[in-house]
Amino acid sequence: MIPIRSVVVSGVALSKINGEIKILLMKRNKGGFWCHVAGKVEAGETAWQAIIREFHEETVIDVQQLYSADYLEQFYEATLNVIELIPAFVVYCDDNQKITLNEEHSEYIWCSLDEALEKVVFAGQKKFYEYVWNNFVKRPPVELLKINIHRLL
Repeated sequence: MIPIRSVVVSGVALSKINGEIKILLMKRNKGGFWCHVAGKVEAGETAWQAIIREFHEETVIDVQQLYSADYLEQFYEATLNVIELIPAFVVYCDDNQKITLNEEHSEYIWCSLDEALEKVVFAGQKKFYEYVWNNFVKRPPVELLKINIHRLL
């Protein structure tokens, strides 16, 4: 038997950079690969509260527009023999959003979809970014996916 666990959340940040929508990628110190924001849900947190905290910790982005991506990232974690299911989110940022990285990352870049697909190594990331682009950039998101964080706090 392979257990299924869900203890991590992830999120993609979108911002209009010099007039073009871009995806935020960060280079992880551990592993040296490009990725989006992700982290563990802490005791007493909901998934949406965890991704807001993770965005602030990793980038100092003050999340104002949060959406459920209506997407689960998934992969097999061999060291734990588990299948990870990760609820994903999308954050719309201010134009030309400034980033301050924490110690988990060495650098960041705002990318077009094509640039992001070139930089990331995992097939799951590529599928997720294409999904986000098609459902949150090319067309307006489904309003039912919006998380009214100010009303829920």
